[in-house]
Amino acid sequence: MDLRKLKTLIDLVSESNVSELEITEAEGKVRIVKAGSVVVQQVAAPTAVGTAPAAPAVVAPAVPVPAAAPEVPSGHLVKSPMVGTFYLAASPGAKPFVEIGSVVKEGDTLCIIEAMKILNEIEADKAGTVTQILGQNGQAVEYGQPLFVIE
Repeated sequence: MDLRKLKTLIDLVSESNVSELEITEAEGKVRIVKAGSVVVQQVAAPTAVGTAPAAPAVVAPAVPVPAAAPEVPSGHLVKSPMVGTFYLAASPGAKPFVEIGSVVKEGDTLCIIEAMKILNEIEADKAGTVTQILGQNGQAVEYGQPLFVIE
């Protein structure tokens, strides 16, 4: 039984007055019991001779966990002005435009973002020292995503 179907069944039981649900299919049997919290037990279908049956899986209900506050780097953030692919150098194997510790002036090229086969040079909008590089070379970046920290 796929996970989407299993999640749907759990949601149906938790939102209804049904306290127990058991479903048997070719690939196994699922039993969902509601008693304050939802417990799911899945038992595998009978197996061929000589193989061990799969152990039952128990899924606990999702418990909301407070999200950790994202760490905000100190200093000036240089953010992506567009969606595209982030590159630290002009070509593979070339020296990066900047590294951690590089001193940059306003207007210096920090990286390239490729969008729709066009290479866009991203320039420093503030003079200072590059203290962090938040983008990963060759990875996609979103509009407004922090790329560099300049202090």
